Amino acid sequence: MIQWLRWGWNQLTSMRTALILLFLLALAAIPGSIFPQQSISPIAVMDYKAENPGLDQVLEPLGMYDVYSSPWFSAIYLLLFVSLIGCITPRITKYARDLRKPPPRLPKRLDRLPANAVVATAGADGLGTAERWLKSKRYRTLATAEGVSAERGYLRELGNLVFHLSLVGVLIGLAWSSLGGFLGSIVIVEGRGFSNAITQYDDFTAGALVDTDHLEPFSVHVDRFDAQFETGSVQRGAARVFDAHMRLTQDGETSEHLVTVNTPLTTDGGTQINLLGHGYAPLVTVTDGNGDVAFTGPMVFLPQDGNFASVGVIKVPDGRPQRLAFEGVFLPTAVLDQDGPKSVFPDALDPELWINAWHGDPAEETGIPESIYTLNTAGLEPFFGDDDERLRARMKPGAGMTLPDGLGSISFDGYARWVKLQMSETPGNPLALVSLAVGTIGLCMSLFIKPRRMFVRVTDDGLAVGGLDRSDTALGLEDEVADLAAALEEESA
Repeated sequence: MIQWLRWGWNQLTSMRTALILLFLLALAAIPGSIFPQQSISPIAVMDYKAENPGLDQVLEPLGMYDVYSSPWFSAIYLLLFVSLIGCITPRITKYARDLRKPPPRLPKRLDRLPANAVVATAGADGLGTAERWLKSKRYRTLATAEGVSAERGYLRELGNLVFHLSLVGVLIGLAWSSLGGFLGSIVIVEGRGFSNAITQYDDFTAGALVDTDHLEPFSVHVDRFDAQFETGSVQRGAARVFDAHMRLTQDGETSEHLVTVNTPLTTDGGTQINLLGHGYAPLVTVTDGNGDVAFTGPMVFLPQDGNFASVGVIKVPDGRPQRLAFEGVFLPTAVLDQDGPKSVFPDALDPELWINAWHGDPAEETGIPESIYTLNTAGLEPFFGDDDERLRARMKPGAGMTLPDGLGSISFDGYARWVKLQMSETPGNPLALVSLAVGTIGLCMSLFIKPRRMFVRVTDDGLAVGGLDRSDTALGLEDEVADLAAALEEESA
């Protein structure tokens, strides 16, 4: 049994196994970029399941919607970690012993080495010259009466070890970020704010070590969002400026910041705030059948194309005597042609809101959450106009529509912009980044440093010089042996 365990450990900690596991880890990460992930976009996962019910029966049990937290991915990750540790530890011990060893003993026949030469010079004086020359070339030397042994390139193995240790550092950093970090997103309409509490997030995922009841205390207020688009004939409509003017309040102090797509904001506690997206939120006022304002304010609509034609719903569950709901399309630059209404430019040059309306008896609140972007029409009926067609309205800012049977009205008051912010904390990222930098240095050391041995032996004909490369390439070896021989000849002249 012990022999089998020793054999299994030796197989696991071999470099071949580590390379196989590294390849498997890269292969296992591919599904995470193909299928939507629960930790990134739960809504996208729900949509994908609805669109692919047959495939979902296979993907769900395999954990394809949460690849990086799945048992099989974690198993590969941990096995790679153990394999690297087991592979590196004995090599570090061996390297420490090799550093204390003197250069190897002199071979008896230097003429059998790949590069060799003979110099007719006096032995004692020539050995001293050879030792000084080798030390000037950063060789460690061992001088005896028979000759000089020299070796250099010890840093090659050090670089190799540093590279593999950096891989361990990267794995630890990623695991640290996964266990001790969080990722959340929130949509904020300009003029409104957000406090860093879990109840405020639209989407939120956190590692097992995160105390979600004690997140870093801070608040963000989005004062204004500026968007500019190309108006020329070349790349018309292309994004040019996305600027979120924000105020950050923490520890009782408020500071102003400009956040763009590639310029995130980092709080004092290390939470990073990134700008992910933006869109339009029509401002509407809904009056119910009793004449009371049942809803007023912005409602987030989701863009559907590059010209920001956006769809959304306006739910008025508190309308009386009947609850109201509206499905709408917001067109920043509206055009109506033979293909129907559409937006021809992403900026709000000529905005319009197209809506239809629904009504129904007040519903009992169940406490079950539902999406604010879709309308569940159960218990609702559409409004019909005088010609028995579905009631629809096309409104510009300032326009409104009165609902039939005295059930209320809706007005389109204008629009605001919204931004989607991502709050994240990844405490292991600095370690992973430093490990990558150090690993790159170690890899360069292992690739470009040439371990080499040089020997000088006293013979009857003078001094024999030989060289041996311990790497696959012997570039420059013959030149170095020739340079040493030339130095000895010059000294004896």
